[in-house]
Amino acid sequence: MILFPNAKINIGLDILAKRPDGYHNIETVMYPVPWSDILEIVPARGTSTTLTTTGRPVECPPEKNLVMKAYRALNEFVELPPVDIYLHKVIPDGAGLGGGSSDAAFTLKALNNMFSLGLTDSQLADIAASLGADCPFFIYNSPMLATGTGTTLTPFPMSLSGHSIAIVKPDVSVPTAAAYAGVRPHTPEVELSHALKECDCRKWRGLVKNDFEQSIFPSHPVIADIKHTLYNIDAEYAAMSGSGSSVFGIFDRDADILAEDVRSAINNHDIFTAMLD
Repeated sequence: MILFPNAKINIGLDILAKRPDGYHNIETVMYPVPWSDILEIVPARGTSTTLTTTGRPVECPPEKNLVMKAYRALNEFVELPPVDIYLHKVIPDGAGLGGGSSDAAFTLKALNNMFSLGLTDSQLADIAASLGADCPFFIYNSPMLATGTGTTLTPFPMSLSGHSIAIVKPDVSVPTAAAYAGVRPHTPEVELSHALKECDCRKWRGLVKNDFEQSIFPSHPVIADIKHTLYNIDAEYAAMSGSGSSVFGIFDRDADILAEDVRSAINNHDIFTAMLD
């Protein structure tokens, strides 16, 4: 079975309060985008489950990869036969795009289908939540309002169909813990879900914010520069995704033309462009 685990962007990210357990309550809208890894799962040749990775370098050993953690988490729920897993990494790590979380969620969905386990999306999402805050989103893989620590999901009816997107990932990473260390929780003037009911994304600028930008931009000016550049080439809206370090821009132009424009304006960074569904 071959699947294509895709990335996501965060449209707005409000950090509302620090919780007694040390985590933060947030509000963000997660939106799927078509920058994808390649995941293949087949019955094992041997007697144990294996993971082989290609593509972008993966820093952690196989047993600590979220894909293997997903297999083990599902195996605790229902006994699974061994499989061989092949993961070709395309989505950059440390980008705020949820690539590893997507790989884990798609692994759960693939195993559920391969072995006819009959688990519902809700059951899979509960298992995914034990792996990471972004993982449950990719079980549903449709626009969601994420609240609490990011695992409480509510379908959010919005569409950017007809727009194109550019995602730029500079050669810097922002550890999540460091990103949270610099934030100051607060209540926004306009609730995110209300702000995003305005479908004209040209009206989001200055209203729909990522709270991480305020602390991350001063320490990583290259990320701020990318955002400014995307606006300079007429992005309708631009922002950092998650805790960084990638920045996305939403445009009203063909993706092929956009790719040329972005590459002319921005050099030496990973760039992805596509039309949005």
